[in-house]
Amino acid sequence: MLEVVQAYLTRWQADPKRVRPFFARLLEALRDPENEMEFVERDGVSASLRAKIAEPDKGAVSGELFCLVDVVEDVDGRWLSVCFYADTVSDPEERGNLVPLGLLGEDGYCFDVEEPDSVLEDYVLERIDEARKRVGTERR
Repeated sequence: MLEVVQAYLTRWQADPKRVRPFFARLLEALRDPENEMEFVERDGVSASLRAKIAEPDKGAVSGELFCLVDVVEDVDGRWLSVCFYADTVSDPEERGNLVPLGLLGEDGYCFDVEEPDSVLEDYVLERIDEARKRVGTERR
């Protein structure tokens, strides 16, 4: 899977919104021996990086999605939407968009990154850690 994502990153040359570096940072944040990852590319529409729990603690479901990173194709350039199930993350600064039934039929929070923003990027990375912990130990 990693080779496929690296090939995608190599092909991703035009980056007018300058979000490619954050996508690479997200990829690194999600790489973990305890995670399974899938990458699905829909040419001309989007690409999705899906992180799942491989070895859950305390009875959580193996293979359960905890983070979905969509690279959205747009006429003005690609942008990122980083999504989580609503019951796996908090959003104390209300930076996300609540999407009722929008994440594989469940409520989700999506954080859209349309340009470099170090504060938002750090906030999203904190949500990844939060979701990983909650899915790995609590969510069933």
